[in-house]
Amino acid sequence: MTKLAPGDEAELAAAVGDAAAKRSPLAVEGGGTRRGLGRPTQTAATLTTAGMTGVTLYEPAELVIAARAGTPLDTVETLLANQNQRLAFEPIDHRAVLASAGTPTIGAVAACNLSGPRRIQVGAARDSLIGLRVVTGRGDVVKSGGRVMKNVTGYDLVKFLSGSYGTLGVFSEVTFKVAPIPETEATIVIGGLDDETAVKALSAALASPWSVTGAAHLPPFEHEIARTLIRIEGFDASVRERRDKLVAALAAFGRAEAVPAVASASIWKAVRDLSALGAPKRAVVWRVSVRPSDGPPLVVELRRTLPCRVLYDWGGGLIWVAANDTGDAAGAMVVREALARLGGHATLVRAPDHVRLAVEVFEPQPSTVMDISRRIKATFDPEGILNPGRMYAGV
Repeated sequence: MTKLAPGDEAELAAAVGDAAAKRSPLAVEGGGTRRGLGRPTQTAATLTTAGMTGVTLYEPAELVIAARAGTPLDTVETLLANQNQRLAFEPIDHRAVLASAGTPTIGAVAACNLSGPRRIQVGAARDSLIGLRVVTGRGDVVKSGGRVMKNVTGYDLVKFLSGSYGTLGVFSEVTFKVAPIPETEATIVIGGLDDETAVKALSAALASPWSVTGAAHLPPFEHEIARTLIRIEGFDASVRERRDKLVAALAAFGRAEAVPAVASASIWKAVRDLSALGAPKRAVVWRVSVRPSDGPPLVVELRRTLPCRVLYDWGGGLIWVAANDTGDAAGAMVVREALARLGGHATLVRAPDHVRLAVEVFEPQPSTVMDISRRIKATFDPEGILNPGRMYAGV
C-alpha cells in the first residue's frame, strides 16, 4: 500500500487535494497505534501525519499548548510535565488492548476524542480542545477556535470535528488547554463488593463534596477479590483530609484502604489503558456507555449468554467488556439487544477485521440521523476519500 507522509500543512493539503481530484480514497492515521479502531478501510493509500511534528506554541502561564498533529503524545506530556502541567483528560493508550505498535500522536487524541478515568470531573478531550487546523476532503485548510481559552462566535467546529475519526478532515494542528499537576493523589480501595453495591459506593463518592477524580470497579475474576477504586487529587493536606472524610462516609460499604500516590498512579494507569481488564488475547472488547445504575443488571444479562470479563469506569457509566467465544458476530446481537432494553450505546473496540466489517462497530443510528451524517460527510469530503466507511458503511 502506498504511504503518503507530508511534512507540513501545505504538503498535507496538496496530498488530499490530489487524492480528491483522482477520487482516490485515503486511510488517515497518525502514529498507526489505533488502526484497529472502527471499521477497516479499503484504500490503496495511507496518509499519515507522523511527519508533521513539533510544538508550535506553549504558554505555561496561559495553560495553553499547540502542536502539529503528528507530534508524539509522549513529547507533549513530557514538555508539560517539565512545567508541572498535564492534559487533564488523561488520554487512553490503546497499544496494549489493540496489540499495536507505533507512537500515539496528539492529533489522534483529538480526532478520536480519547479520554480516560478523569473525564468524570474534567470532561472529554474535546472539552479541552480549544483550537484546530484541519484539511478537509476538498484539500482546503480550515482554522477553527484559537489559542486562548475564551468562547468564540459562530459554529464550534473544534468540538464538532473531535471524535470524527478522520472521516471529515485531517487535523494538521491542535491546541489544548492544560492543567497543573496536583501535588499528590490517593486512592481509596474497598474490597469484596458485588457490582451493584460497588456502583452505589461510587455514586456516593461522586456525589460527595470531596472532588473525586476517578471512580472505577474491578469485579473478581477467577480467584481475585473485587476492588472498588476512588481517587482524589490535590494539595497534600487537602488530600489527607478528604481521604479520611471519604473513608468515614463510605464505612457502610465496607472496610476501606487508602493507597498512597505512587501506587495510586499505577492503579489508574492500568484502568486507563485497560490492562486491569485483563482481556484474553482472543477476546473481543466492547466499550459500553449506560446509566451507572443500569450497569450491573446489563452485565448480568450479558453473562447469561456471553462469557465475559468487565471493568466499570466513570462511576459505573462506562463498562469495558472482554468477551470470549463470540464467533463471527463478536456478541453484537447480545450486546445490542440488552442495550435496546436498558438504554445506552456500545462500540466494538477490538475484533478481527472480518468481524468489524460484518457488524456495526459504532452504535447503529436511526435513518434520519444517518441521513444527516451523509450530508455532513458530503459537505466536508464530497468525494468520500477520507477514511471511507471507518465509522459507518457508505459514510
